[in-house]
Amino acid sequence: MTQRTVILTGASDGIGAAAARALHQRGDRVVVVGRSPEKTRSVAEAIGADYLLADFARLADVRLLAADLLERYPRIDVLANNAGGILGAREVTEDGHEKTFQVNHLAPFLLTNLLMDRLVDSGASVINTSSVANSRFSRFDIDDVNAENGYSENRAYGNAKLANILFTSELHNRFAERGISTAAFHPGIVRTSFATGSTSLMRHVYRSLFNVFLISPEQGADTLVWLATTTPGVDWVSGAYYDKRHISRANPNAYDTELAAKLWDLSAELVGLPVERR
Repeated sequence: MTQRTVILTGASDGIGAAAARALHQRGDRVVVVGRSPEKTRSVAEAIGADYLLADFARLADVRLLAADLLERYPRIDVLANNAGGILGAREVTEDGHEKTFQVNHLAPFLLTNLLMDRLVDSGASVINTSSVANSRFSRFDIDDVNAENGYSENRAYGNAKLANILFTSELHNRFAERGISTAAFHPGIVRTSFATGSTSLMRHVYRSLFNVFLISPEQGADTLVWLATTTPGVDWVSGAYYDKRHISRANPNAYDTELAAKLWDLSAELVGLPVERR
């Protein structure tokens, strides 16, 4: 049986690193993608995996990452868009976008689209790490994706996590017939460092004594690994949002097909991809 190639972003720590280890143990060729040279190299070397660096706050990095992946890997069986997190005070990237929205949504949107032909040829699964924050914190406004009005860290994060689900559903709508399968999932409240850069209450939850009640990165990676190693259309439904291996209820806006299509077209425009007029 041909060894599968799995591209895993945000894999230098937390559930990404845990998923990289688990998928490697199952015999997959894992490509570890991260922002920190030291942490990314450490995770990759520990399992004998390839690694690439990219900072999703710079879309130029995403384009270079896509070019490297296309040059190195003739097949991509799974693309796990796991990079992201809750950030600090409002910041605009060098690309002109609110940083939380770019890192969590625009960057993986761009990466997926730049790899699309390879993903289609490979009959790939695209897995997007979302969060229950899509329901708890989101107040999504398609006309204010850069959060120029009423910014808060939690709201920006919730909006980005809702965008992950909208992207998932629209990716299914546009590419399922061409062989792409896709799902979004909530990993749970995981004992990781992903909220380190935040000044919101989320940071205190992750750093307090209460983190003894948080789940481990391995537990948080379980649904990601399950989606990556099972059969879409048999074990899971493409286009759906999952929690603990079960379809879960997301923010009501997640089921707005018109909003999903609008976000896709807007995202394409923002990252400089052609906008398909329908």
